[in-house]
Amino acid sequence: MADSSIRKIVHVDMDAFFASIEQRNNPSLRGKPVAVGGRSQRGVVAAASYEARKYGVHSAMPSAIAVQKCPGLIFVEPHFDEYKRVSYQIREIFSRFTDLIEPLSLDEAYLDVTHNKSGSRSATHIAMAIKRLIKEETGLTASAGVSVNKFLAKIASDINKPDGLFVIPPEQVDRFVEKLPVEKIHGIGKATAEKMRKLNIYTCRDLRARDEYELIRQFGKAGRWFFQIARGIDDRPVNPNRIRKSIGAEVTFETDLDYMETISAALKEIAGEVWDRAYASGKSGRTVTLKLRYPDFTTRMRSKTTALDVGSKEELFGIVSDLLQAEAVEKVRLLGVTLSNFTEKRDKYPRQLTLEF
Repeated sequence: MADSSIRKIVHVDMDAFFASIEQRNNPSLRGKPVAVGGRSQRGVVAAASYEARKYGVHSAMPSAIAVQKCPGLIFVEPHFDEYKRVSYQIREIFSRFTDLIEPLSLDEAYLDVTHNKSGSRSATHIAMAIKRLIKEETGLTASAGVSVNKFLAKIASDINKPDGLFVIPPEQVDRFVEKLPVEKIHGIGKATAEKMRKLNIYTCRDLRARDEYELIRQFGKAGRWFFQIARGIDDRPVNPNRIRKSIGAEVTFETDLDYMETISAALKEIAGEVWDRAYASGKSGRTVTLKLRYPDFTTRMRSKTTALDVGSKEELFGIVSDLLQAEAVEKVRLLGVTLSNFTEKRDKYPRQLTLEF
């Protein structure tokens, strides 16, 4: 990737971040299946170690199902202050190479290293150096993807996990993308993928056979995105000043929840996760949105905007509970909570964090 006119983007994704920190800090957990979250019958897994993932345990899975899949699963309570501390430590490592850093969450970020502080012409060498420094200074492993844009770099980082590195150089972009299943494209979920299959669209090569007008007619504005991505085109810049407009979490349940008590308990877990994420990123908001998906895949959204910022985890849960009661729910297959309409400052907390990373 020596051509200076070509962008060089690195996507770094920490490996099982929360669970790996818990294993690092508690040697007795190393090599064992670990889940971060509550073990209660109505708890939800926030993160799973790779030892647990071998059994099919993953984040957002109800704890009861996780235990069925992995009877020896060890649950640990989350320590978000520690996760924040380590993520800022990793961010500092990134800043040694570039100031163009776009955090996506506590454990992943895009870096534009086209023009970098090390003077290296090789994005691959920079990614290798970042991985090495993360290991040396935090004891954790990260996976990295390197390519010419954000879309490809993110896909590449997931290919050789954990502790992986995958590079898609410019001359291989076309061949790589055309074989890519459409499910790998951001914005294509189960419903869209099913619609594409009915249209005999399975890979990006199939997408390329359709003109832009047809894709827009079939999929709305997203059709233009699909048209470009199928050709490996993604001009989005790495934006270090990206303003996050909302913080949310949702869970799709393997078995529909059909008792209000159970639904409410699951909703409390999700609201708690949203509050913890908002607290970690220094965000405070006034609009709370409840997302519900019913067994027939009908999706409903209900929102409430308060006069003042939502001030506590309990208040957030109270608002979504009221929204839930107003919907007269009987069964759900998905629950989601989002906090938005952020204010610039949150005086009730002593420390203001500007980015969730």
